[in-house]
Order: sequence, then C-alpha cells, then structure tokens
Amino acid sequence: MKTDTSTKSGYAYMLVKERILDGTYLPGQRLVIDQIAKEVGSSHIPVREAIRKLEADQYIEYRAHAGAVVTGIDAEVYEETLQLLSILEGFATAEASTYLGENELRTLHTLNDKMQTALECYDLTTFGKLNKSFHFAIYDHCPNELLVAHITSAWEKLDTVRTSAFTTLPMRHPIH
Repeated sequence: MKTDTSTKSGYAYMLVKERILDGTYLPGQRLVIDQIAKEVGSSHIPVREAIRKLEADQYIEYRAHAGAVVTGIDAEVYEETLQLLSILEGFATAEASTYLGENELRTLHTLNDKMQTALECYDLTTFGKLNKSFHFAIYDHCPNELLVAHITSAWEKLDTVRTSAFTTLPMRHPIH
C-alpha cells in the first residue's frame, strides 16, 4: 500500500517512516510534532494525521506524558515476526516459482554466490543487503500483491531492529 506524498500529511508520513526505518529515529525516541511540522512546511494538523497513521501501522505509539514515541520491538515479537515471515515467504516463493525463468534463476544464483563471499569475509552489512535483494528478486514475481505488501512491512520492521541494535553489536547480527 503506497502513501500519497503529494499531500502534506502523506509527505510527513513518508518522512517519519523513512527516518524510523533508517534508524534516524530510534525505538523509544519521542517525536516532536512542532519540529516535524517545520521540516514538512505545514501546520500541526497534517503531522498529527501522519502520526495517527504511523500509530495504526505500529511504527509509533502514544505514551502518557511523552506523546508519540517510536515503537521498539522486543525479542519475543522479533522471533514471532521471523516465524510469520517464514510462512508468508514460503507461500510467496511457491506463488512466484512458476514465474521464474532462466534469467531470474541466474540472478538468484549470482546473489547467492555474493552472499557466500560476504559471509566468508564476515561482511554482515553486505550480506544483509544481498539477502534482502535475493528474497525480493523472488517476491517481485509473486502475483499476490497483498502478500508481498505484508512481507515488505515485516521486513521493514525487522530492518529497524537490525539497523539500530545490530550495527552496534555486530556479533549478534541475525542472519535471516
């Protein structure tokens, strides 16, 4: 599901979501509506609308005496998300398999070889990027767009954890 960035609310949503996903806003960090409104060049109303949508999408939560705060993901939710992804990804791969030709399979083999090299060099950042490319090279051929949207959302949420926690603790980087 895409967000309309032509509106100030849509632009604020996209901006804040990108910052959450790239680790600019960390779990537990308070979002200052005034500051975001200035950056977007709008009043508070579109930013509040964006914040409500981000809350519905579980990227932020409201806390008493703090306001909008970036949602963290605990170990149990992380593990449950990985379990859910294993089911969704298996089905998406099965759905995509009939649409994968020789060129797509060559691409997957090439990505797999590059992942192996990254692992041998213990380059987990590169491995993670290649792993995601590998998975989405398959999902690009899955005809079920809703399924792919749910997988993408789960990957994004896991990426926030990987970006924020595992870049500071590289030996604990999960290999998915």
